[in-house]
Amino acid sequence: MNAFDPVSQDLFTFGLWTVGNPGRDPFGEPVRPVQSPDRLVHKLAECGAYGVNLHDDDLVPFGSSASERDRIVASFKKALADTGMKVPMATTNLFSQPIFKDGAFSSNDPKVRAFALQKTMRAIDLGAELGATIYVFWGGREGTEADACRDPRTAIARMRDALDFLCGYVKEQGYGMRFALEAKPNEPRGDLYLPTTGHMLHFISTLRNHEMVGVNPEVAHETMAGLSFVHNVAQAMERDKLFHIDLNGQKIGRYDQDLRFGSEDQKGAILLIRLLEGTMGGKRYEGPRHFDAHAYRTEDEAGVWDFAKGCMRTYKILHARAKAFDSDPEVMALITEMRDAQIDPLLHGGYSKQKAQALKGLSIDAAQVAKRGLRYERLDQLLVEHLLGVRS
Repeated sequence: MNAFDPVSQDLFTFGLWTVGNPGRDPFGEPVRPVQSPDRLVHKLAECGAYGVNLHDDDLVPFGSSASERDRIVASFKKALADTGMKVPMATTNLFSQPIFKDGAFSSNDPKVRAFALQKTMRAIDLGAELGATIYVFWGGREGTEADACRDPRTAIARMRDALDFLCGYVKEQGYGMRFALEAKPNEPRGDLYLPTTGHMLHFISTLRNHEMVGVNPEVAHETMAGLSFVHNVAQAMERDKLFHIDLNGQKIGRYDQDLRFGSEDQKGAILLIRLLEGTMGGKRYEGPRHFDAHAYRTEDEAGVWDFAKGCMRTYKILHARAKAFDSDPEVMALITEMRDAQIDPLLHGGYSKQKAQALKGLSIDAAQVAKRGLRYERLDQLLVEHLLGVRS
C-alpha cells in the first residue's frame, strides 16, 4: 500500500450527493447514471473512506411512503454494516422542493416554516437512526433577490426560533447531536442571510443552546466571498466551534464549483491542513474530513472514483508536506515566537492598573524596532519549496 492511499483511520467522508452527482448542471442534463445509495457506500469503502453523509432526500426520495422509507433505510443500514462505513453527519434538503422557493425557516409563510420544521425533525430522526452525531444546516434558500420582501432582522429572528426549537427537540429525544451551521454568501439566492462563518459564529452566540451549535465552514463558500478560508476556520477553532468541515476546491470569483480538494490554491490547502492537523503546534481538529465536491461533468462512473481517491490522496500528500515544513529547522527558526521577559507579562491576563502604568512607562524605540526585517519572503519561499516537493 502506498503511504498516500486512504484508510478508514483518516476519517475521510463523502456525501451521497457528491459521488452520486450525475453531472447535471443548470445548462445540461445528466451525463452519468444515478447510482443507488447502497452501491455508493460499497464503492466508497473500496476507496478507503471512513464514512458517508447524507441529506434526507439523498437516501429516501421526497414523498416516499412510510413502508418504502423503512425498506430503503434497512437496506442502507445493511450496506453500512457489511462495509463498516459510518454516517457521522446528516442534514436536511430545505432547498430543492418548490415549497422552499422563498426560504424555509425564514419564509414569510408560516405553513412553509412549519413544513420545514416537520421535515427537519423527521430527517434528524433518520440521522439519529443511522448513528449521526453532527447535524448540518445550510440555508440554501434563506435569502432574497427582492430585498423589500422582508426585514432581514425578521428573517434572522425566524431562523433563531427554528434553531432554538430544533435544539430543544434533539435534547428532548436524547440524541446527543450537535448542530453545525454552514455559511455561503450567495447562490442559489441573490444574497443569503448569515453569509460567512463570522456571521454564523455571532448568530450562534444568540441561541438558547449555543453550546451545542457550531459551524461547518466550506472552502468554496468562503472563497466565493473573497475571504481567507484558513482565517475563518481558525476563528472557529479558537472558540471550539469547528464541529464539521467541508473540503473542496474553488476558483475565486466564480460560482460554487465544488472542485476536487487541492485542485485549486494548493498553498491555501496546505495552510488549512497545517491548522487542522496541528502540525504547527496548535490543537488538532478531531472530526471527519468531509469532501463536499463532485467529479467534473466530463467523467463517467470510473472518473467519479478517480475524483474521490484524488481528494483523499491530495489531503494526505499535503499533510506530509505540512509536517515536513513545520519540522524544518530553518522554518522553525523563522517563526519562533519572540520573547521579552519585561513586556510579556504585561500583555496577558487582561487589565490591571499596575500593568497600565507599567506599559505607559515603557521606553520603546519605534524607529529601531521598525528596522528589523521579518524574513517572511524567505519563509514563504520555503513553504513553496516544501509544497513543490523539492525540500524535505
